[in-house]
Amino acid sequence: MRQHSVLLTVLFAMVVTLVSVSLVFWEFYKLNKQQYIDNMFSQYSTMNQIYREHLQRKSPEIMLEANLAVYDLRVEKNRDNQKIILRNGKLLKQEGFKTIEQEVKLHAQHLFTQKTVKDLQVSMLQFDKKIYFYLQTKENAILIQDEKLKPYKYWSVMYSYSTIIGVLSISFFLILQRLRPLILLRRKIAQFGNGNMNISFKTGGSDEIALVANELEATKNKINNLLESRTLFLRNLMHELKTPIAKGTIATQMLDSEKQRNRFTSIFGRLESLVTEFALIEEVTSLDDKRDFKEYRLVDIIDGAIDMAMVEKNSVTIDVQTSIKITANYRLYTTAIKNMIDNGIKYSPDAHVRILMIDNELCFESHGECIAHPLKYYIEPFTKDNPSKNSFGLGLYLVDSILKAHGEVLAHEYDNGVNRFIFA
Repeated sequence: MRQHSVLLTVLFAMVVTLVSVSLVFWEFYKLNKQQYIDNMFSQYSTMNQIYREHLQRKSPEIMLEANLAVYDLRVEKNRDNQKIILRNGKLLKQEGFKTIEQEVKLHAQHLFTQKTVKDLQVSMLQFDKKIYFYLQTKENAILIQDEKLKPYKYWSVMYSYSTIIGVLSISFFLILQRLRPLILLRRKIAQFGNGNMNISFKTGGSDEIALVANELEATKNKINNLLESRTLFLRNLMHELKTPIAKGTIATQMLDSEKQRNRFTSIFGRLESLVTEFALIEEVTSLDDKRDFKEYRLVDIIDGAIDMAMVEKNSVTIDVQTSIKITANYRLYTTAIKNMIDNGIKYSPDAHVRILMIDNELCFESHGECIAHPLKYYIEPFTKDNPSKNSFGLGLYLVDSILKAHGEVLAHEYDNGVNRFIFA
């Protein structure tokens, strides 16, 4: 999720914006439609007045129809049509009113006015794209079509909504398109971090992302040049050191004094070991790809490490199933195990190392006192507990470097007189 946080943020903003705009337009649509219906409903006052006068005067039906026709109002007289419209029509609005009717009457030689309050219910219906008003009293009812009114049309609102949604969608699409080079750049950076030193960040754009990519390309070239110079320098240095060491070893054999000969042989031998360890460290630190990583049986790697250590078979006990396989650089991983075997035999009173699997982790057990310092102290170069030992303090440092190149770490624990180093 964190790898796509920018993309997810943009997508979240897009969803929130689209939903918000949709809700706003939905509310606007309902409000606009209601206002339109209320405006149409106000037309009932004209027909109500004409219909009330018709009831008061008891004028002919033809006179009622004529008065309504002046305002484009038509009475639906067909009983069957009335039933269909009232049953299937969509009720848009309905309200009840109190109406006052005045009637002049003659009584005891004089005239008087009588007021009558009547209940009136008005219903506005939509049927077959036509608007009808149904006026009801306790005694009478009439269904009138308003030929001027048309049902509410949402096309204008939908057009505005579609336009805004289209503009927003295109805007977010363009934003995502602009972010696409950033996603590609992230992938290239990940490949560069995984050791692909030939990846190219160069791009032909001129925006901020392109500027960053081109700066990364320049930085990559500088890093490659530094790595090449470092590798060339170290390899040439070690090559030049091996020549005088070999000459010195040969010249040592010409000394008459056996004591001096043994002393110089030991010195040149330790120098050669130091150069060999430096070469391994250089190889590990410059390991930039996994092309040399293959699948091997773990017992085969352990056997190779024992042969490399040149120790007796009975000095090492192997308790590892033959079916266990790992993916590794054979020579480096073998060197790491060989260093652990050397370390266990060298610092154990019984000169014995047990190799076993615990919780799918490779462990090296040897008897002895607990190490005097935390493990972090020993994985630093040129550190060791006993300076008298024939060591340069690079063994555990080299093991830790090899394990890191394989995505593992070196751990240590002490249990009942047993030092246990773990490849975790």
